[in-house]
Amino acid sequence: MYPTVAEALALPVVRRGGPAVVAGATGLGRRVRWVHAAEVADIAHLLRGGELVLTTGIALPEDAEGLAGYVADLAAVGAAGLVVELVRRWRDELPGALVAAAERHDLPLVALARETRFVSVTEAVVALIVDAQLAELRAAEQVHEAFTALTVAGAEPAEVLREVARTSGLPVVLETLARDVLAYDAAGQDPAALLADWAQRSREVAPAERTAYHEASGWLVTVVGARGADWGRLVLVTPEAPPHRHVVVAERAASALAVHRLVARDRESLERQTHRTLLTQLLGQPPRDLPTRAAALGVPLERRQLVGVAIRPGAATPPAQALATQEVLRDLAEATALAARRVTVPALVGVVDDTSVRALLSLPPQAGLDGVLRRLAREVHRTAAATQHALPVVVAVGTTVTGPADVRRSLGEAAHVAGAALRSPGGRLYHRLDDVRLRGLLHLLREDERVLAFADRELGPLLARDGHQGSRLVELLRCFCEHGGNKSAAAAAAHLSRTAYYQQLNRIEQVLGVSLEDPDSVLSLYVALLVREMGERDPQLPRPPAPADWGTAD
Repeated sequence: MYPTVAEALALPVVRRGGPAVVAGATGLGRRVRWVHAAEVADIAHLLRGGELVLTTGIALPEDAEGLAGYVADLAAVGAAGLVVELVRRWRDELPGALVAAAERHDLPLVALARETRFVSVTEAVVALIVDAQLAELRAAEQVHEAFTALTVAGAEPAEVLREVARTSGLPVVLETLARDVLAYDAAGQDPAALLADWAQRSREVAPAERTAYHEASGWLVTVVGARGADWGRLVLVTPEAPPHRHVVVAERAASALAVHRLVARDRESLERQTHRTLLTQLLGQPPRDLPTRAAALGVPLERRQLVGVAIRPGAATPPAQALATQEVLRDLAEATALAARRVTVPALVGVVDDTSVRALLSLPPQAGLDGVLRRLAREVHRTAAATQHALPVVVAVGTTVTGPADVRRSLGEAAHVAGAALRSPGGRLYHRLDDVRLRGLLHLLREDERVLAFADRELGPLLARDGHQGSRLVELLRCFCEHGGNKSAAAAAAHLSRTAYYQQLNRIEQVLGVSLEDPDSVLSLYVALLVREMGERDPQLPRPPAPADWGTAD
């Protein structure tokens, strides 16, 4: 906010004195905090730094050593420059010792050829300083108003960073304390260059203060956190030391981000939001910079084995409590991310729909995929069981692909397998397409109206009977089919005596008009049961007709 020595010398009141820079020209960019007229040689200990010292030289030492010491003392306390009037002490030029000392210390030394009113110089320079301070205060007030409005509006991190870039004109990056990039705005610059080797560069910048400028890297860094729980850093990339208003921008943006995290704590973590955004884009039309953004998050997508994974709450969890509850899926997403970290697998993890958590694993080309999947699935089951909902889960894996363009296929296949595996026999750590077989085929066809009509024709009379009389014939038929026609095992699963169960099987045959000894009939009924089961698990599918639509069977 302070003018430079060069700007002070350009003022009309100084120009009338005929200023000439005789030494220390490289220091003309120093900031002038104040102007001080002093005629004593031992003035340095009374200064605070940043002063432009005005003197006629009448009280300065006579000897070269004394003059050199006078300049050295001014440079030591950080004086901005020295202005000497050539009227009373020295007429034509300044002493060589004074000039040499100023040049040696890069202290701007200015000679005024004509008599100059120092009080006028002081007034003019102080007016510049006050104007600059007022401008900074106005700018800071505007910054406060802008970020307060964003905070009150509950702005997302991307909006906050966009305002930082707009206000400062500088690239800005939000990172975790683990050096993963959560969000950024390149301010019109090349994102690839901005994020290249980000983690390594970030580790080299560790200022002691919460907000500080790291000159070697050109980073203005401020810590992001609230209530004593720091979770990230905000970085403004600026090759020059930032003005005060940029520091205000960084700190106000950090406050807005901290408040947003507190407000969003019960909804979804910022990391999950960022991952969800990338996964959604991978399932649609990925933008060109997506691989760069993913790599900055620690999940490289190029020259890697990429595997889509879907994790769904298991069949033991009622749909009303699991699939329709975003809180459950958010907990499951955090548990999945924790599992990936524990087995050191780079992964994007997020909730992209109302049924499952999706994850994209990124593995080196030489990694043993099966071993990694076993470790990850085992850890997912363990961490999910440790959540407040104690979730049993189904883990499904898609085909391995090698590029971002094919990720959509792998993620989609994993979701398909997870849906088909919901009612499959347990005991598997994870499921692949080969494991779901007929269920997988029916899951793919579950929205086909012809398949739904087939299931309704096969089971309609039985559903009607159960609906009108409160019987459980459909359940008993499912036990029979799932146990491969073994009546004894099916009776045990149904918790009925064999005699009672056999009677119910006879009733099923009468209602449907089929023989359960006929393999074709049993297969058709089992397929119909699976189709109906798919519909029960997916609330978005067309519902089968109500039992009343079928009439009552005798």
